[in-house]
Amino acid sequence: MAFPKIGNLAPAFTLKNQSGENVALKDFRDHKNVVLYFYPKALTPGCTTQACGIRDSVDEFSKRDTVVFGISPDPESKLQKFIEKHELNFDLLADEDHKVADKYGCWGLKKFMGREYMGLLRTTFIVDKSGRLQHIIDKVKTKTHHEDVLRWIDENLT
Repeated sequence: MAFPKIGNLAPAFTLKNQSGENVALKDFRDHKNVVLYFYPKALTPGCTTQACGIRDSVDEFSKRDTVVFGISPDPESKLQKFIEKHELNFDLLADEDHKVADKYGCWGLKKFMGREYMGLLRTTFIVDKSGRLQHIIDKVKTKTHHEDVLRWIDENLT
């Protein structure tokens, strides 16, 4: 799979959040920048580190007219547990059939402990207020992810 092209409209989607409510990318057009970060599995160490960094920076994203969504193949019920356990203050979206991850080119072959399997490749996409894809981070550092994204927004979207 290939990533969508920078400068093009970001692939459209509607997914359920942790509360079972529909969230559509188009609803943010002309209002907010959108950060879509795809992560493999809720309640695991790396994904928790990444989510808590976003949680602690939500006000900084808000100051930049930016909303953040975490997307994983987890079911809504697991996303709700993740939010409750770590007091997350942003929406997580369930992509159980990985159709949105496919559209964004981040469902692919992974290797772990000598085993190969298909799974979600940790990737972040930054979409501007016009709905156009502006940046892709495909080598995500979970500990500094929030800082890396905020820095890029400051340098390119403000």
